[in-house]
Amino acid sequence: MKKSLYVLILPLIVVSGLVFANREIKSKTKPSQQKLSIADREARLLEDRKKWEASPDGIKYNKWEISPEGKKVHASHDKIRKYIKAFSNMDAVVTSLTFQRENAKSSGPKWLIVKINGEAYMMQFSPKDFQQLNSLKVNDKIIVRSHSAGYSPNHPYLIVSGDYIEQNSKVLFKRDFSKNNGC
Repeated sequence: MKKSLYVLILPLIVVSGLVFANREIKSKTKPSQQKLSIADREARLLEDRKKWEASPDGIKYNKWEISPEGKKVHASHDKIRKYIKAFSNMDAVVTSLTFQRENAKSSGPKWLIVKINGEAYMMQFSPKDFQQLNSLKVNDKIIVRSHSAGYSPNHPYLIVSGDYIEQNSKVLFKRDFSKNNGC
């Protein structure tokens, strides 16, 4: 009985030893990834940007940027850049709660269009987040704070992130950054 047990255990020990040894050899021969220097990283980013600019999407974006519509969007960003950088209050008036892109799904993002200092801006929300703004009506005055803004040739206005919205000293919406680890 003991001999048959030894006969079964011995091959198991030999095979596990070979597997373990093979794993160590593979881990030692794996090339280590070196961190890129800042200059290398910038060169790679520049190269990637040039590739993108040569792509159909990049060409379309560059044409839009120099068009009157693109220049208007860039100018509107310049008007609120200091408020975004400081995350300070911007007085806004709601102009639309029903903006929808062409061919958009009804379950897709919801848009709030506001005027700040006479310029129109868009704010995108998930349907769940937009529910917090149900009390808003056209021509309501609100206070908006934003951390960022973005351009898109598919949208007629600058897209401002609605990180904080207040009406009559009551907070209607405050973006929760903790669930994205601050990103």
